[in-house]
Amino acid sequence: MDKENLFTSTVRSVADSSLFAPPMIVGNGEHKFLIHDALDDAKVSPVAIILEPLGRNTAAAALIAALVEKDDSVLHLVRPSDHVIADTEAWHAALNRAVAAASANFIVLFGIKPDYPETGYGYILRGEPAGFDDVNRIASFKEKPDAATAAAYISKGALWNSGIFLYSPRMLIKEAEKLAPDLLHQLQQVLGKAQTDGKDISLDEALYAALPSEPFDRVIMEHTTQGAVVPCSMGWSDVGSWQALWQTSQKDANGNAVMGDVIVVDTTDSYIRSEGPAVAVLGMKDVAVVATRDAVMVTPRAKTQEVKTLVAAVEQSIPSLAQNHARTRRPWGAYEGLAKGSQFQVKHITVLPGRALSLQMHHHRAEHWIVVEGTAKVQCGDVEKMLFPNESIYIPKCTKHRLSNPGIIELHLIEVQSGDYLGEDDIVRYEDVYGRAGKK
Repeated sequence: MDKENLFTSTVRSVADSSLFAPPMIVGNGEHKFLIHDALDDAKVSPVAIILEPLGRNTAAAALIAALVEKDDSVLHLVRPSDHVIADTEAWHAALNRAVAAASANFIVLFGIKPDYPETGYGYILRGEPAGFDDVNRIASFKEKPDAATAAAYISKGALWNSGIFLYSPRMLIKEAEKLAPDLLHQLQQVLGKAQTDGKDISLDEALYAALPSEPFDRVIMEHTTQGAVVPCSMGWSDVGSWQALWQTSQKDANGNAVMGDVIVVDTTDSYIRSEGPAVAVLGMKDVAVVATRDAVMVTPRAKTQEVKTLVAAVEQSIPSLAQNHARTRRPWGAYEGLAKGSQFQVKHITVLPGRALSLQMHHHRAEHWIVVEGTAKVQCGDVEKMLFPNESIYIPKCTKHRLSNPGIIELHLIEVQSGDYLGEDDIVRYEDVYGRAGKK
């Protein structure tokens, strides 16, 4: 797999203006600046970026995009950003077949010819021909069957549900008026209260949180009479599971996909990855072992689609582990916790070139910054100075201050905080280029 992040790769895959109109992005508002950075990297200018305050599944995302669309002549292609399509030629051929059906008011789903009886995917049974080359009406869906049922479905010519769709946004709205009128009305209200800033459309949190969280398949595809499927073999993989990542990763002679500080002995057909501590695996087969800086997961590969159940258990038993990550992204870069005590904590802060933190102040903590790489420009009270590697500065509490990176390489510094309260909400912003001034 390419080391480029999947979202950027997905954006690049629809960047050919001879085939695609400018994309419309639907994503979490917390990822706003990651989305902008990825679009800049791909040199793609979107028609709009719809920022959800929280996830409400694919039905809400697809319908809000259809309501935002102003051009009645375009078709909407729904492309999840965690899918890989390896065979571009086969993908474009399938897309061309789907365009004819979508232009005739079908809601077209791309069905993947299965390689094996995967229990983590939905299956589609094809019905009568839809009147277009290699396009059939959808007879029925089967959600995530057991292995025996999956094998039986494959023997009947069933296809995997890719979650990739093509349709006219006007057609989708008409279907939603019949099949999901309450949801459509709620989304219209959400859009009426949205805040627009350039191409960014920020949705109202209270109204959006009240929406049902439902997949597009369940709300629309399982009930519409206009559903159609295009079968294709295009090197597709939904890498939302570790099983799928194992499928698409380069493997050693024993069938192991190994990344990071990993030692394997007498282990076969496994996905083993570490982004933190060294991981040693002995005498295992068909497992996924994933270690991050703050947690380790071990599971049979066949159960990796059930990780949501595991996450729910973590959220119940250790909420802080599910909510807080070792490395936290910010529009200016990131920070990572290194050590923490009752009245101190140490962080590694990274500031991207040309980026700056807000002009801010803390009531309960003082900070000491030590530059380890790059160049820092620091405003502390009325004093402004440049800091270079191995230089430091002390920021007293209740003092306005700002940190920025005027250089062309990343700025790395160690921050030592001390005080009687060290929460992230102890912050008063006075000026902020990211629209957060006045917010805690």
